[in-house]
Amino acid sequence: MRPGGVSRVLLIEDDPAVREGLELALTLHGYRVRAVESGEQGLERLRADLPDVVVLDLMLPGMDGFEVCRRIRAAREVPIIMLTARGDDMDVVAGLEAGADDYVVKPVQPRVLEARIRAVLRRIGRDQAELERYGDLTIDRAGLVVAKGGVPVSLAPTELRLLLELSGTPGRVHSRQQLLESVWEHGYFGDSRLVDACVQRLRAKIEDDSAAPVYVQTVRGFGYRFGPV
Repeated sequence: MRPGGVSRVLLIEDDPAVREGLELALTLHGYRVRAVESGEQGLERLRADLPDVVVLDLMLPGMDGFEVCRRIRAAREVPIIMLTARGDDMDVVAGLEAGADDYVVKPVQPRVLEARIRAVLRRIGRDQAELERYGDLTIDRAGLVVAKGGVPVSLAPTELRLLLELSGTPGRVHSRQQLLESVWEHGYFGDSRLVDACVQRLRAKIEDDSAAPVYVQTVRGFGYRFGPV
């Protein structure tokens, strides 16, 4: 959220009708929207505008949305909501693994997209106190900083939120549905792909061996827990 309460949205969508409709709807909801039609233009505006959230169509001409997503994630830890023309499992999983935080299936209902944007901005805007240490992992809830062995770890917003949620109650088992509701703040009943993909990315960043995790552990048949460490 910017000073004055105006959040900046970068919308990358090649379909003129969809782009213009979403730009108008989000503007009417109080967002400052920069709408572009290609991945290349989106990457340029990412550097120039420093948006608070990116809404990214996966099916772009030229540089596709998956590559754009990877490049955005490599450049900045800004939340990314991807738009997919269908609920295709492979597209959704590939997008999440590329670094997206959430997804909306087309045709997009503006009120649904706006609710997802509000949710992701609310998640990253929460501020919790206390510095916590777990082995060589340090979590600064007030500063939203995670370090491993004293070296800061760059986490995407949803990865950070998931870590904060799990570490808030060490040893407690969280079901995937509970994590969907608390971390993503919407139903997606039964859609565990969001959680599993995020866990995979988080482990790759904080575990010494993601195949034998110490911090984010799987409890088969139930979900995930933090620790013991």
